[in-house]
Amino acid sequence: MDDFTFIDSRHNVRLHSHDVRYGSGSGQQSVTGVTTVEDSNSYWSVRGTSSEACRRGTPVRCGQTIRLTHVNTGRNLHSHYFASPLSSNQEVSAFGEEGEGDSLDEWTVLCGGAVWQRDESVRFQHAATEGLLSVTGEQYGRPIHGQREVHAMATPNQHNYWKAMEGIFMKPSESPGARDNDAPFHTEF
Repeated sequence: MDDFTFIDSRHNVRLHSHDVRYGSGSGQQSVTGVTTVEDSNSYWSVRGTSSEACRRGTPVRCGQTIRLTHVNTGRNLHSHYFASPLSSNQEVSAFGEEGEGDSLDEWTVLCGGAVWQRDESVRFQHAATEGLLSVTGEQYGRPIHGQREVHAMATPNQHNYWKAMEGIFMKPSESPGARDNDAPFHTEF
């Protein structure tokens, strides 16, 4: 599991969460988009599913199903058929405890080659509902003023491309503290 921030390529907002619950819909932990770069609430761990492990540093294959776990709260990126509060698209929330949730926490990485390249914009498709993780620009008022609604949409479009930004990229052979400075640059995710 590697920790990253993810930015929506169209709206330039980072995938974000915090321990603020939706006042409607599922009542689960809200997931939003923020423009702030230096915010620890925007880091997510890429993890395997209950049926397929995802070892640290192992490239993620295009078409592979993963979980994204919010680093600060331990809840997984989640979706279901509740309507999102602002756009009435499909609600996206954070669910579970300490990285353990259910099958509605699983997302398939849609990308162009064999493996997810770290400089590549990808789509995350919810495995159960097939909705695509999206931002279309709706902004919240209180208590999360100015943050953008993140939701899932049925159709692929310019609103559902995400790119890994800040984070730690590790090769499988690397161990903390050991680095071969002559080794080729690590380009896969």
